[in-house]
Amino acid sequence: MFACFSTTARPFLHPPTRFLSASFRHRGFASSKTVSKSAIVTGAGQGIGKAIALRLARDGFDVCVNDLEANSDMVKKVVDEIVALGQKAVPAYGDVSKLPQVEAMVDHSVNELGPLDVMVANAGIAQVQWAMDAKEPDIQRLFEVNFCGVIYSDQVATRQFIKQGSGGKIINAASVVSFRPFPMIPIYSATKAAVRSLTQSLATELAKDKITVNAYAPGVVDSSMWETIDRGMSEINGLPKGENFQKTKSTITLGRTSVPEDVAKMVSFLASSDSDYVTGQTMLVDGGIAFS
Repeated sequence: MFACFSTTARPFLHPPTRFLSASFRHRGFASSKTVSKSAIVTGAGQGIGKAIALRLARDGFDVCVNDLEANSDMVKKVVDEIVALGQKAVPAYGDVSKLPQVEAMVDHSVNELGPLDVMVANAGIAQVQWAMDAKEPDIQRLFEVNFCGVIYSDQVATRQFIKQGSGGKIINAASVVSFRPFPMIPIYSATKAAVRSLTQSLATELAKDKITVNAYAPGVVDSSMWETIDRGMSEINGLPKGENFQKTKSTITLGRTSVPEDVAKMVSFLASSDSDYVTGQTMLVDGGIAFS
């Protein structure tokens, strides 16, 4: 029933002229304060993706900010914030579940920001329903975005890294549910388990090309995605809006829910030279849910 597939449509990209780079810069894989670096962050218009994009800019990266064109207002704000931090930024609108659009995104980033150093495959969606109630279109879409969107981003970034010949870093969005599935989001949990497995497989496959592949696994994050999850859970169990989110605190060892910046700190490490000897890992950023 399910297969990763794509259309031939390409996204319409909007590079503001003030963000155009003057040249195609050459640099090595290792981080350096004197050498420019670039990263792509998918799903970066809000939430965790936005926090990651801003953190990488603070770390010295120029950033390609991807999201759907429907979220263009949010993307433009993120781009402006990155520029205010002194780094270059370009928007790239496109659906990561469509391979041609991912290819266009990477081409756009390289043309405007120079060689690619880091791919953060962050974009994802969630839907609340019991497994036995899941309909074919819902299952298809969750896997298309959460899994196909990651493998397409990883594939296209890898080809670019190999073309450059200097290695690179791939960082995928998994979740605490890739270790410990949550009730009422079984299909979402399955997509994230698939990302965790893919991360290990690609780490083995791409090591020879000096490419590390890791993932980050957020827990319960105060974000628009968890608003969607909370609302869906309330429709099933009847709890007031916000109550399902608040109840998760009792399952968290550190006693609080997360904020997007918690996750961005882990991605900062995985994108840095400090993680050069780390690959194939899915790093939990959950406050201790997985073992509580």
